[in-house]
Amino acid sequence: MSRFANTYWVDERIRAQQVAPRTSLASVQEISIGIVGTRSEVRRRGGIIPAWVVFAMVILAIGAVCVTVNMRTRAKAQIASVQLSAMESDVQALRSLNQSLRTEVEKLKTDPRTIELAARSRLNMVRANEYVVPVE
Repeated sequence: MSRFANTYWVDERIRAQQVAPRTSLASVQEISIGIVGTRSEVRRRGGIIPAWVVFAMVILAIGAVCVTVNMRTRAKAQIASVQLSAMESDVQALRSLNQSLRTEVEKLKTDPRTIELAARSRLNMVRANEYVVPVE
């Protein structure tokens, strides 16, 4: 089995995982001084990013969050208003249906003509002196 193993690949992997040697701290400081400048230059400029830019970015972010929350709240309130009006119209329709059913029940309890019409149409009842002639 050892004849077919690729030991070169394994050795390269182990070598690649080793920690690279440190560069001198002086060279890192020289590079940062070249990019940013010395401490006195940074202080003179007031930092890398001016304070008013940071403040403006924070204010802008807060404003954006407020506007987003306000827009979402308004949209949800509008949807709730539409749902409320739909429910109110449904309730009004059900109340009118209830009232008409109450009226019909009262008529069926008291009015003899309504009782007779209901018995004839719903129950197919006839009087004793009537004859039913089926027509096809």
